[in-house]
Amino acid sequence: MRVLAIETSCDETSAAVLEDGWTLRSNVVASQTELHAPFGGVVPEIASRRHTESITLIIQEALDQAGVALGQIEGIAATNRPGLIGSLLVGVTAAKSLALARGLPLVGVHHIEGHVFSSFLAEGGPRLPAVALVASGGHTELYYVRGLHDYRVLGRRRDDAAGEAFDKGARLLGLGSGGGAALDRAARDGDPRAVAFPRGRTANPLDFTFSGLKTALLRYVREHEGSLPVADVAASYQAAIVDVLVNHALVAAAQTGVPHVVAGGGVAANSLLQARLREEGARRGLSVSFPPPILCTDNAGMIAAVGHSLLLRGVNDGLELETRARAPLTEEAY
Repeated sequence: MRVLAIETSCDETSAAVLEDGWTLRSNVVASQTELHAPFGGVVPEIASRRHTESITLIIQEALDQAGVALGQIEGIAATNRPGLIGSLLVGVTAAKSLALARGLPLVGVHHIEGHVFSSFLAEGGPRLPAVALVASGGHTELYYVRGLHDYRVLGRRRDDAAGEAFDKGARLLGLGSGGGAALDRAARDGDPRAVAFPRGRTANPLDFTFSGLKTALLRYVREHEGSLPVADVAASYQAAIVDVLVNHALVAAAQTGVPHVVAGGGVAANSLLQARLREEGARRGLSVSFPPPILCTDNAGMIAAVGHSLLLRGVNDGLELETRARAPLTEEAY
């Protein structure tokens, strides 16, 4: 089966073509980062308007890069939850139009499941059971993945997501709109032990909280205004976030007894997180998988992988497919 997928959950317009489950023929991503930079964050109305302007061209580029015509597509997948509702509607409407015009099955994909599948896609298939760490600007969750589309919640964020903490930290340190990537670069020249930032704790030891850390950084920046050692602060702040992510993932793996840990989401591209989780995982006999950078951020390739799997199982949401701004991947706890 050859699937065309569309991803417009936030501020990336993306389309991809995938065939035979794990063979990605194209994965085109148009970022809006520079468009939203003056506002310090994503503006929903601007994002949906740019999606509307770009979606047709992005879909055609994905088909062209894959070397296929629309008539050779056998199924359509689109992110329909969760995300910015206006942005989601653009992608889902485009998907419905294509499905109606070509008489193709259409399936809606949960954005978080796409991030879980991104590591499977990078590995050419799943290694299960596994613990999945999903960390991005809007999400920080841990799941026990018993099988494809079979998840149990191990831990979730209680306030700021890890990616949001990285982005806010970068702005507080004057690193511009580069967010987590800019902070990662700045931290490479710093001492991660220079500042004793707190590691957030919650009643559930696998839940995440980063609001206290963000407040601690704000206080430190104010107290050291004019003489701020940016590299050291960036390294220390990054280490505080990564320590929590790595610790929780390892505890979750021990608790479930799984041999594999997979990571997804924009934060999964962080160099310290990758190094630490691979190193600590190896000490415990765990295989650890990270997707390449293009599959860490929002992209249609991961949506295509989920969609292909669902379509093979006979799922067809058709033209009744709805969009939802909020929707948990699962409510079932481990």
